[in-house]
Amino acid sequence: MGADSVSAGFTHRLLPFSGAEEFLGGAVPFLRAGLDAGDRVLAVCGTGREALLRDALGPAAEGVEFTEAAAWYAHPSRTLADCLGDACESARSGRRLRVLGDPVWATRPPLEVVEWQRAEAVLNEAFRDTGAAIMCPYAASLPASVVAAGRRTHPETVRGTRALPNPGFLSPRAYCARCDGEPLPPPPDGAETLEVERPDLYWIRVWVTDCARRTPLPGGDRQRLLVAVTEVVTNAFRHGEPPVVLRVWADASPGSAALVCEVTDRGRWAPDGGFGLVPPRPDGGPPGDRFGLWAVRLLCSFVQIRTGRDGTAVRLRIALPDAGTATRRGHHDAPNGA
Repeated sequence: MGADSVSAGFTHRLLPFSGAEEFLGGAVPFLRAGLDAGDRVLAVCGTGREALLRDALGPAAEGVEFTEAAAWYAHPSRTLADCLGDACESARSGRRLRVLGDPVWATRPPLEVVEWQRAEAVLNEAFRDTGAAIMCPYAASLPASVVAAGRRTHPETVRGTRALPNPGFLSPRAYCARCDGEPLPPPPDGAETLEVERPDLYWIRVWVTDCARRTPLPGGDRQRLLVAVTEVVTNAFRHGEPPVVLRVWADASPGSAALVCEVTDRGRWAPDGGFGLVPPRPDGGPPGDRFGLWAVRLLCSFVQIRTGRDGTAVRLRIALPDAGTATRRGHHDAPNGA
């Protein structure tokens, strides 16, 4: 039974719904199918929808691992890596990982929304050979742009118990290219600036540390930033063209305050692995960008990359303690129709 379940192949489906009846009409058959097949079944949702699912499933709910959405959807790259690890571990034991993942969209600032949408796209490549089954409910009351993005990042849409091909679906790389199509806003006039003439990592770290100490960034986050900056500067010298310029500033945008560190060079930098978007496979399968940029994405709150004829910019953001972003405070289930 387990082997047949794994061999069923990877699926990633969108469940659009308006109200509790439509939510349960798609979610309950999905969960029951996994329980009947002997899958490892996870339901990631807020307390309100967990109560709905438990009531609808009855005693069978004991076979479902319920996880609070605020804890699960804490950081795009880390969540992606953790879930991929679970999928590979389940496959090794002959079981399929089945996840009902109720995304947390309400109250996220725009930058976070883009990064979670990117994660939805990337998992189509990262999970391709795992046999996992993932269903993502999207409430009709969400902003139209969020629902439209869901149709571009999920190969199929669920209607009741039927799964239909999604004509709006884009490949992960095409979707990520669309995310990166807009230029980054320019650094503020007061940004601290250092032209790096040689990859002297010691003095670069001293300079970034001095800048970071003028902000409320905690020591642990400061150390993570230093490791990330070191990796990006090294890559700029390895793959880019001088001049390499380092800028640091504090962004006080409401809801997304962060310490920002940007590394630019004049080359059109195109590292392998899709800019570190795809996590390495824990089961020894084909890796993404195993260390480099993937590690940088794990270390930072968000990483933005732009490259073209005018050069390359890698912008690292680490949330400041008063940012109030999802990466630090989490969210509760929002009233999106269920």
